[in-house]
Amino acid sequence: MMRRIAVLDAPTNLGLRPPTPTSVPGCAKAPGALRDHDLLARLRARDAGCVTPARYDPGDWRPGDGVCHAREIADYSLALAERIGSIIDRGEFPVVLGGDCSVLLGSALAMHRLGEAVGGRIGLVFVDGHSDFRHPGNASYVGAAAGEDLALVTGRGQADLAALEGRRPYFRDIDVVVLGIRAQDEYRLDLQAAGITTRPVPALRAEGAARTAQWAHEQLADCAGYWVHIDVDVLDPAVMPAVDAPDPGGIAFAELEILLAGLVDTPHCLGVELTVFDPDYDPDGSYAAEIVNTVVAGLAPVTAPEAVPPRLLSARPTPSPRRGNGRGATATTDRSDRAERLDRAERPNRAERHDGLVGLDGAEQVASLEFPADIDAADIDSADIGPAGLGSAGVGPAGLGPAALGPAGVGAPGVDPSVSAVPNDVPAEGESPGTGGRAHSGPSGVAASVAPLVEREPVGPPASAGPGLLRRTAPSTQNPPERHEADTA
Repeated sequence: MMRRIAVLDAPTNLGLRPPTPTSVPGCAKAPGALRDHDLLARLRARDAGCVTPARYDPGDWRPGDGVCHAREIADYSLALAERIGSIIDRGEFPVVLGGDCSVLLGSALAMHRLGEAVGGRIGLVFVDGHSDFRHPGNASYVGAAAGEDLALVTGRGQADLAALEGRRPYFRDIDVVVLGIRAQDEYRLDLQAAGITTRPVPALRAEGAARTAQWAHEQLADCAGYWVHIDVDVLDPAVMPAVDAPDPGGIAFAELEILLAGLVDTPHCLGVELTVFDPDYDPDGSYAAEIVNTVVAGLAPVTAPEAVPPRLLSARPTPSPRRGNGRGATATTDRSDRAERLDRAERPNRAERHDGLVGLDGAEQVASLEFPADIDAADIDSADIGPAGLGSAGVGPAGLGPAALGPAGVGAPGVDPSVSAVPNDVPAEGESPGTGGRAHSGPSGVAASVAPLVEREPVGPPASAGPGLLRRTAPSTQNPPERHEADTA
């Protein structure tokens, strides 16, 4: 039984700084740009509509005022959480089109509500070129929520964003896996100190995208399910420059496609959000087309006829794998063939651009990128990158514990663990750049053409299917150790 995708637009740019004093960030245009390339029809997705944000207007905001647009972002997050929750209640798979990275707050709130409803914790796979971990405890100022979203959803920062509905944190540190940050990320040591598991680009490449997805599954084996955040600046700017903060040393489109396919190929993946593509840097729409190609191919496991339907599963009785930075952990997996799911026969020809990377196959694209000093192109798993940009070996199975069917949507009340106190005030002197608009381009698989039939969201409240997408965690006598560190001003 396949899972139906519902596409929800979240065209907010409230979490970004203005590109210039008199301009507005362009990532709010991203959902429309992606839809223009037949994203919904190719996904056979339901149109779940749009959550419209407030006007972008920094006004007289000054450093020291806290997060800019905080009230508007809080209101938007509440509305977005409601819409995501209703999609999941219908038994559908939400794909949220941002917008900047502040959309993660709405997704995180929806996941925390859902975890409470089923009596389990929800995890986060954070795929991003930057850690977005700036907060009052490690910086002299804050201001752009799109550069602080991971800190906020793990309970760090001002309460009007980090503790909506009195929930804090939305994700525990031990339930977060960060993939794709650069090796020299500014806040990498803070992530390590917090106990947040990371796999930077060099380690991701050394292990391969498919095995990295499997490894991420294993890190979240104690969670009832997980949400996937993808910021397209995880891609190298040589293939995806249409972002607000391009940073060299990223991955290729083919690698992102494999990674996405591996992360969603399990009933425990509850949904995906995509940020922060900026169409203002894509005048001919070519990067939007590349993003759509990658998303369609990467989400193929969700809608494949043989996809495993959502079900409640018990947590594994054995201890979780040791958490760390993932450099020494090689997940062993028999990867199934995805060739039939990710049809590359209709891959369009692409004009060369950015040093000829676009139009190359996956292996050539990876080989053409500039690698960190400690990684050689030859170290990349040849089974992951094949002639068509996605190796025939495909993506490994998602082994997240023994099946134990239970009544959908029924579970013990969730317990919100206590969290270390976090200061609500924001010290500051000057604003730092926010992390926002991102995008990409490069070869990726393309699914076969489908009939362009896109349904609009029905009028009136949908019939609830209950939050039956989660596995139920086994009752425990004590809360897991809290590894959250209190922020200091």
